[in-house]
Amino acid sequence: MKDLIDLNDYSRNQIETIFDRTEELKANPYQNRLSNKTLAMIFAKPSTRTRVSFETGMTQLGGHAQYLGPNDLQLNRGETIADTAHVLSRFVNIIMARLFKHQDALDLARHAKIPVINGLTDFLHPCQALADLYTLKEHKGLDIEIAWVGGRGNVLNSLMQITNKFDIPIRFAGPKEREPEEDMLSRVKNTTIVGSAEEAVKGADAVFTDTWISMGEEKDAAQLFKTLKPYQVNAELMSKAPDAIFMHCLPAHRGQEVTNEVIDSAQSVVFDEAENRLHTQKAVICTLLNV
Repeated sequence: MKDLIDLNDYSRNQIETIFDRTEELKANPYQNRLSNKTLAMIFAKPSTRTRVSFETGMTQLGGHAQYLGPNDLQLNRGETIADTAHVLSRFVNIIMARLFKHQDALDLARHAKIPVINGLTDFLHPCQALADLYTLKEHKGLDIEIAWVGGRGNVLNSLMQITNKFDIPIRFAGPKEREPEEDMLSRVKNTTIVGSAEEAVKGADAVFTDTWISMGEEKDAAQLFKTLKPYQVNAELMSKAPDAIFMHCLPAHRGQEVTNEVIDSAQSVVFDEAENRLHTQKAVICTLLNV
């Protein structure tokens, strides 16, 4: 594969190959595979895990990462995505872009002559989904059932895509107006909408949630809190799935979508999940650069 934009473009075998490389790189993190290789990191929006994991990963493998924030490129002054892609292709070996519009990621990959990694868009977050599935594989294996409690979003979209490749069922519980979009549901066959959070988590091997308020929704926060309150992941809900692990892409808004007693409990693997961003992304970079 030339790029990682959408996990629908990847087969189960290709994802398993990335996981094999992840396991190898996690066991032996410091190598020289990326000597003299440079990763351009385009950030239209800030991040903790995305920036630190990609930058650290390049360093551990002997390469170099360049942070390009909103004020570091000419995109804000009218240069096109296409021109940016052409220029960066002359300077660096691979691009990671954390963007707002998914179309911008598609355009960047279409015009770049080098691999492009989708570090997040408003539609998909494939890097998070790879880390999530790898974490599930480590803790539970992949003969599992997943509960998602809360609302739709880019993380859920990519998780539905990748678990669909492995025939892993997801039960979704959330307000009607926050359910996955029909267009997304039509792309996968593994996701079922259920009536309550309790129904979703019963028998689940993993319980997922995500922030209730996405960037740009702050003005609607009060109403969203009221609508989503019945879908908070708390100790009472997790007691319905005593053998399940709890997962969250982070950052978590403690006291909103999840309580402290859950995220800090023995059931929580959120920091293993965060760490695995580093290992899976290193595997993606090596795969795309064929090193």
